Amino acid sequence: MKRTLVGAVAAAALLVTAAIAVADGFEGAKSVTAVSGTFGATTASHVSQRSCTTSTGKTVVVTDGTYTGTASGPAELTGNATVHARSVINTTDNVGVVSGTLKIDVASGRDTATQLTAVYSGGSLAGIAVGHAGSGRLVANLSGGFSAAGGFAVGSRIGGGTAGGSAVELTPAGCTPAKPVSNKSEARGLVTANGSGLITVAGLQCTVPASLAAKVATIALNSRAEIHCELVNGVNTLTRVEKRS
Repeated sequence: MKRTLVGAVAAAALLVTAAIAVADGFEGAKSVTAVSGTFGATTASHVSQRSCTTSTGKTVVVTDGTYTGTASGPAELTGNATVHARSVINTTDNVGVVSGTLKIDVASGRDTATQLTAVYSGGSLAGIAVGHAGSGRLVANLSGGFSAAGGFAVGSRIGGGTAGGSAVELTPAGCTPAKPVSNKSEARGLVTANGSGLITVAGLQCTVPASLAAKVATIALNSRAEIHCELVNGVNTLTRVEKRS
């Protein structure tokens, strides 16, 4: 994967000290009201991930996913929460950026919907969410814990103050895709071990599942065979075996 990422993000410049709900837009706004709430979105689905290594030897992992949970606060910040997010994280240094959308399905009226951008550092986010809440516009700082696998930690904050956060710089860099690891293996040759739930052919050892145990039992030591195996939950497991002459 080769991707060009340009720009500098200073988290402190992005943050505001509280969430601000603005009615009728910024120009000629009729009211400005401080609001705050919390949310968590830890149920992950439709998660896809790819990684690459930069020319400087850093591993970058890009993850797209949907995370669901709940939000609480005033009426416009209370309800089921859904976040569609993309994270781009340098896992070598544990820093990166997270962007996407946050929607809160409120009990009545127009659902709250925002675009979010945040800096990731050491498992925490600090950034900003901008969109609409109720009949007004929402501009809010956003902070909390995050992981690509586990989503947005319960207790993440919309408004309510946050630390200044970190800053990251995104620069152009060649990124070589990680080579896929083969989950399958096969061997053909002399049977050097067969017993205790394992079979070894031509140096390849595989765990024998119950469904193939009877067939494997008929294969004698020092005979010839062909085996096909696949990683199942981290265990190299026999999937097919044939006697060979």
